[in-house]
Amino acid sequence: MDREKLQTLFDLTGRTAIVTGGTRGIGRAIAEGFVCAGANVVVASRKADACAETEAHLTAMGGQALGVPTHLGEIDAVDALVERTVERFGGIDIVVNNAANALSQPIGQFTPEAWDKSFAVNLRGPVFLVQAALPYLERSEHAAVVNVISAGAFLASTNQSMYAAGKAALMAFTRAMGADLAAKGIRVNALAPGTVDTDMVRNNPPEAQERMKNAAPVKRMAHPDEMVGPVLLLASDAGSFITSQCILADGGMVPH
Repeated sequence: MDREKLQTLFDLTGRTAIVTGGTRGIGRAIAEGFVCAGANVVVASRKADACAETEAHLTAMGGQALGVPTHLGEIDAVDALVERTVERFGGIDIVVNNAANALSQPIGQFTPEAWDKSFAVNLRGPVFLVQAALPYLERSEHAAVVNVISAGAFLASTNQSMYAAGKAALMAFTRAMGADLAAKGIRVNALAPGTVDTDMVRNNPPEAQERMKNAAPVKRMAHPDEMVGPVLLLASDAGSFITSQCILADGGMVPH
């Protein structure tokens, strides 16, 4: 290792990344981090105005950016996201599956409609996005997938069991994809955040937010920017020998 090589470990210059849920919270922080690392960044979310605002913001930061309105629960929209990305930037090197649906219902009160809506966004969408991007990832010399799951996937998340189950299933796919795609030079890993100061958390009542904040030994929420370092490790050459793994960025919430 020398200084020059060290400085290139986290460099994403010339690489193209898709970040779903990229217009706010963790996804927006990741998109900003990728731009700072030199990547072309495509952000996807349901709202067209949020996509346009984020594209303009990332461009103002000096990046090459594109916002694509996308509903991860719709397969045609997932395919269109890949097509727009390749049309603009010519390929795909990184996929960050960050978009999520926090919908949950108490055990014993599930409805088929809620079930379908939750798993369509939290599980089916991410898996089919990787599948749609696969031909382009195979051509990349630096292909990486990062699935943003949740510390809740490893806990008895009684109040969010539907959400946690989808994230746990995505962790299972992370392991399977990592093993299956290793021969093609594609690394697949997961990030499991704990409580992060995002709209998803802030939508809970104050007492619930306080419980979530105190669930980890550090007794605080993370700032979304604190998720950028772990994701950059998994997406860059710095993590070139890491696949099928999960980084728990949870303030110590999940016991080992």
